[in-house]
Amino acid sequence: MKNIYLDNAATTPILPEVIDVITETMINYYGNPSSTHQTGRKSKSLVETARKNIAKQFNAAANEIIFTAGASEADNLILRNAVTNLKVTTIISSKIEHHAILHTLDNLVKEFKINVNWVDLDEKGGVNYTHLEELLQQTNEKVLVSLMYVNNEIGNLLDIKKVSELCVSNNALFHSDAVQAIGHFKIDVEQTPIDFFVSSAHKFHGPKGVGFAYIKKGFGINPILHGGEQERGARAGTENLHSILGMEKALQVACDNLKEESTYIQAVKSYFIQELKKNFEGIQFNGYSQDENSSSYIILNVRFPKEYPMLLFNLDLKGIAVSGGSACQSGSNKGSHVLNEFLTGNEANKTSIRFSFSKFNTIEEIDYVINSLKELIN
Repeated sequence: MKNIYLDNAATTPILPEVIDVITETMINYYGNPSSTHQTGRKSKSLVETARKNIAKQFNAAANEIIFTAGASEADNLILRNAVTNLKVTTIISSKIEHHAILHTLDNLVKEFKINVNWVDLDEKGGVNYTHLEELLQQTNEKVLVSLMYVNNEIGNLLDIKKVSELCVSNNALFHSDAVQAIGHFKIDVEQTPIDFFVSSAHKFHGPKGVGFAYIKKGFGINPILHGGEQERGARAGTENLHSILGMEKALQVACDNLKEESTYIQAVKSYFIQELKKNFEGIQFNGYSQDENSSSYIILNVRFPKEYPMLLFNLDLKGIAVSGGSACQSGSNKGSHVLNEFLTGNEANKTSIRFSFSKFNTIEEIDYVINSLKELIN
């Protein structure tokens, strides 16, 4: 049976060279980075070198990078610190954020009675920047804006430079869940004055269970995990050395090959769009995922003309791995909170599938998917 993986927004296959780094580290560098003997100091040196190399990719300082177990933890760390440490009383966000943001905001509202204001979205789920500016101007309270760089379901791109400038001019802080952007788009914190962003290694062909938070220097960070002074006191727990080095390698490969790989993946996505339009009458694309300039080249969210309850299952039987939404909510029967936010009830009830691509996908695989869809729904 074929094995065609088109769910790269959920996670990506680990690169062989990343596996090599992880394996070598596990064999040769087993010391605890907090130990003072030679074996521990070697591990500590590797952690700090990785921190410096990762920071360089964003034109950031090494002490602005905090290693975590992934982006969900990093989002929690930043949002909770914004409220408890930086005295933020109002957070502006959108209703189509990842649940790592939405659920954290729910808890902060219950615990600290903060205000959450929701920015308006257009008919395709894009942020209304005029409304964002109005929200920023209507309060004198300490404000944090939290908006994702790339929406994980529909691929919409946020203009982070514009949002950063709006936040600076209105004396607000800006945080972005950049999980779907890191390794796929260039971020330079010297050119884009963002205060906080987060990343997960497994979204750019690194290992699962490791990520980082970028926290601009000058902001003190109180830990949400207690028990040690690791990560300059920001996060307790022995550093996950082999995964950190695997993440460093994966990010280096992604950034070194960004232009070539993004061009290739966009060509695969564009071909898929062309073939879908040619072969399926009434096909539509959710959000701006069809638009090359307004969406990630990784994600295409396709809405079929009617509901096909078994389509995901039948594609899986043909060896095609795709998603009906984000992997984090794949067990939910409530549908996509993203699509439900801007589609009418009738349109939201139609079958939508997220196809997400990587450099390992081929035109031949796309042809197989098109033929499989023709068998299943025509």
